[in-house]
Formats: sequence, C-alpha cells, structure tokens
Amino acid sequence: MISVPLIGCGSASAAPSAADKPKRPVQASKAGKSAPLAPASRAAVPGAASASTELAPPPDIFDAQALDLDFWLKPRVLTMIRPQSGEKTKVLYWKDGHVIDAAYQELCHLMRDVNGKETAPIDPKLFETLWGTQAFLERYGIEQPLEILSGYRTSRSNDKLREAGVPAARQSLHIEGKAADIRIANLNSEVLGGLVRSFRQGGVGYYYRSGPRGGWIHADTGLKRTWKG
Repeated sequence: MISVPLIGCGSASAAPSAADKPKRPVQASKAGKSAPLAPASRAAVPGAASASTELAPPPDIFDAQALDLDFWLKPRVLTMIRPQSGEKTKVLYWKDGHVIDAAYQELCHLMRDVNGKETAPIDPKLFETLWGTQAFLERYGIEQPLEILSGYRTSRSNDKLREAGVPAARQSLHIEGKAADIRIANLNSEVLGGLVRSFRQGGVGYYYRSGPRGGWIHADTGLKRTWKG
C-alpha cells in the first residue's frame, strides 16, 4: 500500500466535530433519505440554477476548509464513470492512512488516455480532491458518480486536441497525470467548481457550455489559480 499525506488536516482544529454534518435543517424525502432544504432565494447562491433538471447547491458548499479531521480519516470510496468508454467503477481506494494499491491501479486505468490507449500514474492528491468533492456532496444527499471527461493524456493526444480547437494547454498537467476534467450530472458547473476550488489543492478551470450535458470543471494539483475557458 502507498502512504500519502492527507489534505484538509490543517483545518482540523478550526471546526467542531459536528462540522461533518449538515449545518442546516434537513427534511425527509419520499425515499426516506435526508435531503437539504431548498435555499430561501436561489438568486443569493452563486451558480444556483433555476431549471428543475439541476440540483440545488447544498448549504455551505464553498466551505470545504471547515471540514474536521474525522472527515479525512474515514475510508474513501470513489465512484466514477468514463462516458467515452462506458466504464464505471466504485472502489475503496484508501483506508487507515494508506492508498490500496490494487484500487489505485484500477482508478489509474479508468483515468487513462482512452484515445492514446496508454495508462500512467495519477497524482494521489488529485484523487483526494475528487473523493473529497464527492464525499462532501454525499453529506447532503447528492449521490452522483463523478464523470471523468479527460484524465491522463499523452503529449500526442494533447496536441491533437489543440489542433482540433479543443481548449488544451501546450504544457497541460493532464500529460503529467495531475489533472482531470470532471462533471456531475445535473449539478451546476459554477457550484461544482466552487466546491473543488475550496479544497485549495491546485488549479480550477471553468468551462461553460450550453446543452443538456452542460460544461465541465478542470481540476489539477498544480499552482493555485482559476480561469474560465
């Protein structure tokens, strides 16, 4: 197993142990699960969508730094799908302070360059951010897999994207296995990006697109920066 540092531990003393629970009242849904109460005014929440097909942002969605140590110490299960290849995985990849190697290899395979048909090691810190994002949303009843639109890329694949007019940096961190383009079905891209950004683990790019599938968010473990593409 691979030992990796935790993110978020620096804020362990900044929040009480109850920070891992919703900070606002919840009401039971028809299925018997808890669901967050709708905000009084969606206009007051950045990125909130008025369309009924989009999920309302959970309360305190931009406050990931308030998570306590218990949140980061629990076992980590990632649920991800790769629309391009039709693959889906749900795997326990971290427990008791260590990455489980077999699970890590499975996640790296799912994050491979589908076009170039090559796999490379993915930065474990990127998986921490992806898991933290998913686990944070699950606290509020939003249990959706992360859609991986792009993970690792070979230099050749990255160049082909650039030639096709797709927004891809010449020295993209995708080439180093340190970036992923992600989406969560029906979740507003502004809200998703704000949550990813609040983990403060690297760069966040907002790619807005119209249509039923919407845009996506670029997350990486490089320098802390944001941009819109």
